[in-house]
Amino acid sequence: MLHEVPTEGCVFIGGVSAHRLPFGGPTQTQTRSQPGARAKRPVVWTTGIRKSAQSVSMEPTVGKPGFMRNILVRLLVVGVFIVIVRFAYVITLAGESCSVADFCFSSPSLNLAIAGTRSGALAARAAASGGGPAAPVRYTSEDLINGVRFYASVFQELISEGFLSPAAKSLCVETPTGHDVLALREIGVADAVGISKKASPPLVKSGEGRRIPFADGTFDFVFAGDSALERSPQPAEFAAEVARTLKPKGFAAFHVKANDTYSFNSFVDLFNFCCNVVKIKNVLGFDSSIPLAREFVVKKERAEIDSNSNSDVNFNYNGKCSVPEYKANLVRDAEALIEEEPLKPWITLKRNVKNIRYLSSMVDISFKDRYVYVDVGARSYGSSIGSWFKKQYPKQNKTFHVYAIEADKTFHQEYGKKKGVTLLPYAAWVKNESLVFEINSDPGGKVQGKGRGMGRIQPLQSSGGLDGAEVEKIPGFDFADWLKNTVSKNDYVVMKMDVEGTEFDLIPRMFETGAICLVDEIFLECHYNRWQRCCPGQRSPKYEKTYDQCLQLFTSLRQSGILVHQWW
Repeated sequence: MLHEVPTEGCVFIGGVSAHRLPFGGPTQTQTRSQPGARAKRPVVWTTGIRKSAQSVSMEPTVGKPGFMRNILVRLLVVGVFIVIVRFAYVITLAGESCSVADFCFSSPSLNLAIAGTRSGALAARAAASGGGPAAPVRYTSEDLINGVRFYASVFQELISEGFLSPAAKSLCVETPTGHDVLALREIGVADAVGISKKASPPLVKSGEGRRIPFADGTFDFVFAGDSALERSPQPAEFAAEVARTLKPKGFAAFHVKANDTYSFNSFVDLFNFCCNVVKIKNVLGFDSSIPLAREFVVKKERAEIDSNSNSDVNFNYNGKCSVPEYKANLVRDAEALIEEEPLKPWITLKRNVKNIRYLSSMVDISFKDRYVYVDVGARSYGSSIGSWFKKQYPKQNKTFHVYAIEADKTFHQEYGKKKGVTLLPYAAWVKNESLVFEINSDPGGKVQGKGRGMGRIQPLQSSGGLDGAEVEKIPGFDFADWLKNTVSKNDYVVMKMDVEGTEFDLIPRMFETGAICLVDEIFLECHYNRWQRCCPGQRSPKYEKTYDQCLQLFTSLRQSGILVHQWW
């Protein structure tokens, strides 16, 4: 007789009861049979439901995985956990995703810690020297890696060429990221440091290119990349500081744009006082800001002298500047002079202003110490400074200091309120002496504002030629001498001259003294006995010079390498 046994918590198979133990422990098996009973077809009773042995044999047997399976599962879980933690580390600390190729598990060829600015070895050296924890990187890890790789290749080439050695005491100037400093240390130049306006210890200390916080002759090698020199507001001071801190026979390397001959020669001029250029090479930049740069290496060969001195200006006292070929080429690229005398100069010359090819539209003017505009015969601020130079002259984002030379006291008061403008309330002349000048009024007889302007100038003792005209006594000064003492060969100087015929005195004096060589571009209004607008067929009796004489003056300036434009 088959007894019914409660099946809750157990299964009967062929009279075998399998009791499940809690916590996945081993099962206990019991055999239940009646003595002498004939074997019968097995019956499974499960919670009151009767099933055949055939149906039971088709169901999977419930059981726990074995020991090895447990180990494999746990290893898999640990592996997934490591991947998640690594991914979270990269995203959170490095700030970007990884490339598929290495999945950020392998370090790049340089020994870099992606989330910091130092490798393990570098951090150990910094700790040994008392440096604190590294400042967080300001750029993504990709920028850091690309930057350090780029500069490492640059410095390794300089080492192979003998301009740099692992033992060189080295300085990187204007390096906010410290990529170049890190690259030097990674290739074995251990004694390397950088300076930037904002310090980033221990790689970068506080300092500027024009005020390097180190003693004279400290470094064997100085590097300024990322166009630091041309971005400096005072490139000449920057160059002088590099030369000061460089040891004799030391090398300095620069990455700049310098894409034209004018900017190239301007760069060379910055270092003529101390150094020779020993290498020039085009290099591909590592980002879009400087896709192509020029690498200059200079060697300190001479003791420093005043880098702003005009003692080596190339001129002679026979009336000609020594014109470099690159300046002569720029003059040939300028707009053509008007060869024939215009019948209506008030129309022709005014229209010609639109044809002017400005020097700063043809070349890069970055490597200049200062940017100066001299307006000789300025009249009111709005006459040419405010209406033309401030609004129309292409300045390449440079800040120009303006000198307004105007003897007529009618216009003096308004200049007191203008920033960046220095008024010289005198008349530009060939020497320091008292002068008289004729006051020009408009046809209506007004002498205020735009109707008043300075006319012809004469020395006080020879002013008889102005009999009957309204005159005024004014002080005159030696303009050429003032110019030589105010600007230098490293400055970019633009001059506009409208002096009512006195240009025939001032220009020869500038040639005589060599002051003309300090001017890069001149806008000259030449005064001659032009045809009068009011009276057809009649010439102005005010001026004695002819148009041919004006043309000769323009031609002599251009032949001397001075880019002069016919002004109206």
